[in-house]
Amino acid sequence: MKTIYAAFAISIASFAFSQKNLERVEPAFWWKGMKNPELQILVYGKEVAKNEITLSDGIQIKDIRKVDNPNYVFITVDTHEINVPKFIINIKKGKKNLASYTYELKQRNPGSASRESFTSKDFMYLIMPDRFANGDEKNDSKPELTEKANRSLPNGRHGGDLRGIINNLDYIQNLGATAVWLTPVNEDNEKVYSYHGYAQTDLYKIDARYGTNEDYKTLSQELNKRNMKLVMDYVTNHWGGSHWMIKDLPSKDWIHWFDEGEKGFKRSNYKTTTQLDTNASDIDKKYALDGWFDTTMPDINQKNPLVLKYLIQNAIWWIEYAELGGFRVDTYPYNDKDAMAKWAKAITDEYPKFNIVGETWLYTAAQIAAWQKNSKIGEIEGYNSNLPSVMDFMLFENMPKALQEKESWDKGMIRIYDSFTSDFLYPDINNTLVFFENHDTERWNEIFNANPDAYKMALTLISTVRGIPQIYYGSEIGMRGNKKKRGDADIRKDFPGGWKSDKQNAFISSTLTQKQKEFLRFTQKLLNWRKGKEVIHSGKTKNYVPQKGVFVYFRYNEKETVMVVVNNNKKDQTLDLKRFAESLNGFTKGKEIISDKEISLQNTMNIPAKTPLIIELEK
Repeated sequence: MKTIYAAFAISIASFAFSQKNLERVEPAFWWKGMKNPELQILVYGKEVAKNEITLSDGIQIKDIRKVDNPNYVFITVDTHEINVPKFIINIKKGKKNLASYTYELKQRNPGSASRESFTSKDFMYLIMPDRFANGDEKNDSKPELTEKANRSLPNGRHGGDLRGIINNLDYIQNLGATAVWLTPVNEDNEKVYSYHGYAQTDLYKIDARYGTNEDYKTLSQELNKRNMKLVMDYVTNHWGGSHWMIKDLPSKDWIHWFDEGEKGFKRSNYKTTTQLDTNASDIDKKYALDGWFDTTMPDINQKNPLVLKYLIQNAIWWIEYAELGGFRVDTYPYNDKDAMAKWAKAITDEYPKFNIVGETWLYTAAQIAAWQKNSKIGEIEGYNSNLPSVMDFMLFENMPKALQEKESWDKGMIRIYDSFTSDFLYPDINNTLVFFENHDTERWNEIFNANPDAYKMALTLISTVRGIPQIYYGSEIGMRGNKKKRGDADIRKDFPGGWKSDKQNAFISSTLTQKQKEFLRFTQKLLNWRKGKEVIHSGKTKNYVPQKGVFVYFRYNEKETVMVVVNNNKKDQTLDLKRFAESLNGFTKGKEIISDKEISLQNTMNIPAKTPLIIELEK
C-alpha cells in the first residue's frame, strides 16, 4: 500500500488508500457550506484514467476530465448535493476494485466566511522563516528532502522554522506588529538555494524543515489569540522544477513551454509594463508573461481552466484550514491578468473581507493603481483585477532618494510629496502596502549606514501616511546587508539569538547595544501608539509642499488631528506656523508622541536636524 504525505498529521482517516493505483488526491479533504459548491478533485495514480471512477453513497460525478497524461483524472462534484460527511472514491477495472480513497467533507468553523483580514489598522512584520529562529533542531534536515542544513553556507538552509516563530511571538507582539507575513513555507525541494521557498514543490504541504501543516495552523491560531493575523505568501506564477506535477506534467499546456529552450525554458524579459501598454508588441508581452522567472521555476499557465481551478481551490484550502488572515501574492503582473482576476474574485466571493495584496513591482502610480480592484485606469481597457490591495513601489523607490539627495526643485523631500500627488488614481488608497524595504531589496540600514535618524524618519513616514505599513525582520535593531556586493543572502541574515549558539540574543532587550536599543525603542513606541489611532488608519490627509527639506502633513478626522513633521536637514529648522493655519485652526498646543513632550503651536516651531515629530494636537 502506498500512502501520501507521510508527515501530514491531520485526519489520518482521509488518507485511506488501497493498492498501488492511487498516489495522490488533491485537495485531500474539503468543507461543507462553501458559497461555491463545485469541487474539483485531482486523482493521481499510474494510468488511473484508463479505469472507471465511481463514488459511494449514490453521489454523482458532475464532470470528469482526462488530460494527455493518463496518470491524472479531474472529477467535479457538487458538495451541496452530498449529505454524508465521508464518501469513497473507487478506482475500478471491470468488477475489480483497484484502489479507494475515503474523502471527507468537514464542517467549517463558525464565522469562517466573514473572517477579518489585514487592513490599514495593521502593521505588518515580514519574516524569512529559515533566517529568523530555530525552534526545533530535529527538523533542520529531513531524509526525504534534498538540501540539508548548513548554516555556514550563506545561501544554504540555516534551520529557522515555524516553532522558532511561535516561540518568539511575545517579541513580535511587543514590537507593535499586528500581522505577520512569512515568505513561502510550502515544500521547496530543489537541490540548492531552496530556503527562500519560491520554487515550491508541493502546494498542499508545509516544508518539513519548517515543521508540519499542523505547526502552521498552530502559528496562525496563536496569532489569532493575540488579535494578530498570519499572511501567507502565495505564488501563482511559477512552481519549482522538482514539483511532483512538473516532473509528470498532466499536459504540456500546464506550463508555458518553449520548444527552442532546454526543457521548455525561456527566460522572462521581466517587462511587465507590457501588460497595460496598448502599444506593446505581442512578442514582448509573451516573453514577459510566459517566460520563466528562472531555470528552476517553470511558468504556470493560468489560462488552462484546470490549472486555474487548482490554484483557486488550493488558496481557499489554506485559508480555511490554517485560519489565515490574508495573502501576499508574489510577482503578480507576471501572471495572466484575466485568469488572476477570476482567481481573486473566487477567493473574495468566499471570504468578502479577505485581503490580498499583490506584488506590483512597477514605478508609476498609474501602472500600480491599474492593478487594484475597481481601478478606473484598468477600466479603460475593460479590465477589473478584483485584487483588493497593491504595493506602493513608487513610494518605496522615492524614499531613499529623498533622504539622500540635496534639496532642489525636483529632488529631496519633494519626491515624498510627489508620491502622494497621484493618490487620486487608486480606488482604495488606504488599502495599499507601504514599505521601505523587504526580502528582495537593499537593506535600509545598509543604505544609511545604520543611522538611527534615517530609520526613524522612514518608519515615521510609513507609519503615519495612508496605507498598511510593513517592515522587514531585523530592521528594528539596525540589521544591515549589502545586496549589491554580496547578493540576496546578505539581506537575509540570521536574526541574532534565533540559534542557541548565537553570541547575542536580540530577542532579549537587555543584550542589545545602546544603538540597537535606540532602534528598538523607537519602533515599539511608534507601532504600539499607531494601533489605536483611527485617525491614522482611515483619516484624511492634508499635505504641505516641502520647503527647505522639511515635509509637513496632517492626518485628521472629526475627532482628532495629528501633525507630522519630517526634517531631513543636517541643521535645525524653524517653521513659521502661519503657513499651516488651515490645519492648525483652533489648536494651540500638542503632545509629541515619541518624547511625550508638550509642544506650543504659537507662531513658530523649532525642528531638530534629521528628526521626525508626530504631534497629537490639542486645543
